[in-house]
Amino acid sequence: MEQGYTFRLALDWKLIETISQIDRFDASWTSIEKREIRNLKELKSIATVRSVGASTRIEGSVMSDDEVAVLIEKLSIAKLEDRDSQEVAGYFSVLDIISESYQDMEISEGAIKTLHNILLKFSDKDGWHKGQYKQHSNVVEATNPDGTKQIIFQTTAPGLETETAMARLIDWYHKDQQTHALVKCALFCYDFVSIHPFQDGNGRLSRLLATLLLMKHQYKWIQYVSFEHEIENKKGQYYRVLVECQHQRPGEEVSAWVFFFLQSLLTISQLLFTKLNTQANPTRLSPRDTSIYLFIENHPGCQSGAIAEKLNIPQSTVKKILNKMVSDKMILQHGSGRGINYTIG
Repeated sequence: MEQGYTFRLALDWKLIETISQIDRFDASWTSIEKREIRNLKELKSIATVRSVGASTRIEGSVMSDDEVAVLIEKLSIAKLEDRDSQEVAGYFSVLDIISESYQDMEISEGAIKTLHNILLKFSDKDGWHKGQYKQHSNVVEATNPDGTKQIIFQTTAPGLETETAMARLIDWYHKDQQTHALVKCALFCYDFVSIHPFQDGNGRLSRLLATLLLMKHQYKWIQYVSFEHEIENKKGQYYRVLVECQHQRPGEEVSAWVFFFLQSLLTISQLLFTKLNTQANPTRLSPRDTSIYLFIENHPGCQSGAIAEKLNIPQSTVKKILNKMVSDKMILQHGSGRGINYTIG
């Protein structure tokens, strides 16, 4: 058991192997990037829409990826009167800045406050607190299906406690030269969301900071796949792991969170590799398999019945092909029973 920052972390072989797998993919990225340069612009556009949509939906937005794409395209002339649109516009603005300027951006309290200000810049209701640490106590809540709220965990008290906690977090980040970069990113995001330094927008900003930190540590492939989309797919586990660790604060054991964070990164790196490999080698799929793959890409969330009907392929055959594609990590399966549906990673 290792003590890192104010946390305890079990460095077992499972965690070490996960880090190694991510780093092996990262080591090959330069050659992949050169080979796939023509596809990356489209992948980045798709990933951006998915990231914006997923991260805002985690916090309660109901906008679909299609609606997010339309809003982003018309952002310069859009009237952002509803809360969901304002959150989407703010998230896109910060993500765009990170993508364009991450190399020059500092990891400092001032920079984080600036990003928070931009995140909430389209919301007049948030004008009183954007870009400033919280003035009132806040808790992390989840919205139940019936609309009631459930407290997930308590957060750091406002005022001096929050200011001290954030100063310590930034100080640790810059002084720690021993912790692996991926683990540092996971710990930073965990402590940020645990402190919950701003009145609102902490969850969204923590996921944006994950992208910023990963890119500053040269995991540049993260911009071509959606980390937020993976978190949305595992939303229940995401909150469960956070609660499991934070109930032990302070001095908590955070292995479960770090492993969740890294496993999510590993999954999306594998999906990105598979997608690029599929595009680069379309002949590895039969014409029938290719038609199913393209149908899913153009109709995310579709079910086996719809695929069978539209492509005139027996449903039993479709299910067999889908199971193989899921096993090969070419596509993602969501839901269970009659609600099972499929998307491209």
